[in-house]
Amino acid sequence: MSGWRLLLTRSGEDCAALAQSLAHADIAASCLPLIDIEPLPLDAPLRGRLSDLGRYQAFIVVSKPAARLLLDHLAAFGQVPPAANWFSVGEATARVLQAQSLQVHWPVQGDDSEALLALPALQRVLATRPRVLIVRGVGGRELLAERLAEQGASVDYLELYRRCLPDHALGTLLGLIDGERLNGLVVSSGQGLEHLHRLAAAHWPRLATMPLFVPSPRVAEQARALGAQQVVECRGANAAALLAAVQRTAVPALSGC
Repeated sequence: MSGWRLLLTRSGEDCAALAQSLAHADIAASCLPLIDIEPLPLDAPLRGRLSDLGRYQAFIVVSKPAARLLLDHLAAFGQVPPAANWFSVGEATARVLQAQSLQVHWPVQGDDSEALLALPALQRVLATRPRVLIVRGVGGRELLAERLAEQGASVDYLELYRRCLPDHALGTLLGLIDGERLNGLVVSSGQGLEHLHRLAAAHWPRLATMPLFVPSPRVAEQARALGAQQVVECRGANAAALLAAVQRTAVPALSGC
């Protein structure tokens, strides 16, 4: 084995799939999901926004839950996704949309807002000063909207879910780290980092000394502001980006944390 024993914090099936990918590279991992996806009620305002998608020239879908919920809602209303320019922040989200025969653009190098903004296909669309809809959960990706607006786009949000911290019993986090002798932490988003910090509570100073793998410069900045001492930027939340970051990072000299 590589010597790494990582704590993965993605939700449900995504966490298990990531652990399996790492296992193929002889990297041990344990899962403690720190994000639950709670769909927002399909109320009259949300129904109205879903029925008015034809006014947008471009759609940016920021996550797999956003993609799945959008497609499910449209199918329930007998609607088809508009013929427009579709973009996603990462490949996994794009694959969900492509399953409905949508042509989707996403950045191959890095799955974050910065990489998406540099995408030539998006730059060509922005030259037309389009109306853009960002499909997301509650909050997040404000930088993306700001940069789009700076380039002349009119930007709206379609929020379909909220991210919640699962109800883990007191001591679960430290018990897993100590019991499995974990020596690295992985978060896939800023909200995942916030939930890790909240769950650690008074034990955060201890966790802050462990290597912490994060998906983007933005989350790296958040982590350092919280006091994390060994932040490793993966420039992507997918398995390949994490694997590359882990392989170029030295295993801590001492076992555990």
